[in-house]
Amino acid sequence: MTRRARMDDLGDRAVVVNMNPDRRGALSQDLYDAIQAALDLAQEPRIRAVLLTSEGGFFCAGGDLNVLIERRGLSEDERRAKVNNLHDLMRGIRDCPVPVIAAVEGGAAGAGLSLALAADLIVASYGAKFTAAYVKAGLVPDGGLTASLARMLPRPLAMEMCLLGRPVTAGQLAALGAVNQVVAPQRVLGAAHSLADALAQGPRAAQGTIRHLVSSAYEAAETAQLDAECAAMARAAGGEEAGEGIAAFLEKRAPQFSG
Repeated sequence: MTRRARMDDLGDRAVVVNMNPDRRGALSQDLYDAIQAALDLAQEPRIRAVLLTSEGGFFCAGGDLNVLIERRGLSEDERRAKVNNLHDLMRGIRDCPVPVIAAVEGGAAGAGLSLALAADLIVASYGAKFTAAYVKAGLVPDGGLTASLARMLPRPLAMEMCLLGRPVTAGQLAALGAVNQVVAPQRVLGAAHSLADALAQGPRAAQGTIRHLVSSAYEAAETAQLDAECAAMARAAGGEEAGEGIAAFLEKRAPQFSG
């Protein structure tokens, strides 16, 4: 059977490659397994980033409609369990100890859009289209998409995307701050690796804490967020990374952070 995805261990980063071009990168169990393998590998101190990319010129078209047709014969509880498999994966991405970077060529649709927006940093190709396509099939968003859109975009645009299924371009999202870089298609993966290179020069523990603090800030009350920042800062200030970072700043040299 043809593999639909793989995970590459590149020393200081884990790269998930979606290899399902005949279905425009639709979700597959292989992709789930590859992402989970990357999240597991990210627990190792040497890993500094997880990259999500694809082959075939399209990042991910979301759920395979042929599979969804088959699921119509399942009970509602069984269908709920299938959706929760996706949601468990999204929770795993959210809890990842290192930043996740999405390299989006061509576009992302449906749950593929949910996957792209779950990343911390997004690099996309010129003309790439992001589509909440669920409504066109009589479906509703999953994979945390409504939460991601609510955090990133003005409500009218989020509603337009979800209610009408209209695509928005990478350029439009970049103008709103929802995409970090827009580059030529042949440069997408390289730009994502450049971000990973930059992350690898920084303090791993501090980056992981920052990642979780920023994510929780969208949901937590201000008082709770202040408490979380206080606890995190107290821990960081006594750690080895802060010792090196402060010394380097005072000595006017580049810091040398260990894994």
